[in-house]
Amino acid sequence: MLENLGQQALINLISHLFFIGITFYALQALNFEKLLRKNRVFQARLLYIVVTIVIGSAVSNFFLDYLYWSRQLQLLF
Repeated sequence: MLENLGQQALINLISHLFFIGITFYALQALNFEKLLRKNRVFQARLLYIVVTIVIGSAVSNFFLDYLYWSRQLQLLF
């Protein structure tokens, strides 16, 4: 039982880091400079990191929920 919890925690960590990395890579295609004020470099980078984490975590949660629900389908039959 505890082994499954450890495996689940590892899968969750890897999934979140993977999707945050993918989101960071994908957001680099956008041009945010037009939306930001001049001389606000630190705030712009901080916003970029926060947006990356929020989107990546949401996608990871969707993936993990889908994985969990697909495992639970076998209990239906």
